[in-house]
Amino acid sequence: MKRLALFAAAAATLVAGAAFAADSKAFKPKLDPPTAADWRTVDPQNLLVIDTTKGRILVEMVPEVAPQSVARIKELAREHFYDGLTWHRVVDGFMAQGGDPKGDGSGGSPKPNVAAEFSFRRGATTPYAKITTSGGLEDGFVKSLPVRGQSGDLAVMTNDGKVAGWGLWCTGVAGMARAGDPDSANSQFFLMRDFNGALERKYTAWGRVLVGEDVVRALKTGEPVADPDKMTSVRVASDLPADQQPKVQVVDANGPWVKTAAKYAFDVCDIELPAKLVN
Repeated sequence: MKRLALFAAAAATLVAGAAFAADSKAFKPKLDPPTAADWRTVDPQNLLVIDTTKGRILVEMVPEVAPQSVARIKELAREHFYDGLTWHRVVDGFMAQGGDPKGDGSGGSPKPNVAAEFSFRRGATTPYAKITTSGGLEDGFVKSLPVRGQSGDLAVMTNDGKVAGWGLWCTGVAGMARAGDPDSANSQFFLMRDFNGALERKYTAWGRVLVGEDVVRALKTGEPVADPDKMTSVRVASDLPADQQPKVQVVDANGPWVKTAAKYAFDVCDIELPAKLVN
């Protein structure tokens, strides 16, 4: 099997992306804390609990953007496929990749590959928050996932009443790893440690880290990693006993706090949605 890795061209943009992020944060004003009305509770059926040798990572899965990929991650988590697998490729300033039973980037599950979900159709029922419009494109959020796409005004001219959208590769975004074939995603996934625009419309984005980005950054780095960190357990929160289910709240992208934050943001990746554990 071909090695599942992110293309070298993507890595070439790391320095520029990090510099942009640093510049944008330098201009960010201090915002008032979110109020009680700003928070929403994440559906435990779409909350992935990744326990690692460095700590816990909680990812909101977004099936509205990548239904097949989310279904595969859930399926493998419920089979305990990921338990004990390594973070075999972790690139400082880029991403952390795992989910390979071989531990070298060439493996996958026995299941069929998952077709590319580089884009999705956004309609009136999609849980979408528009943030900015520029050059005929809209940036916003589907739940906690930053996305870009066609203007919603074009929906009246399409057969399905929807417009095209795709995930943006901001810090914390979760994606499916693949080989050269766009439809070669299987079990491996990665979590972004920083922004990288070179991945846009080339990889499937299926969720975002809400709690534990510090854990993602703490994973041992390398290509490959010497003595890599491991995933000790990966579960869907709703499958855990009730008293063990983490309850996570994140600021609603349609709420007033985000509308204020958007006034000072360079783009949607510059808006860091606050999230918290409440149990």
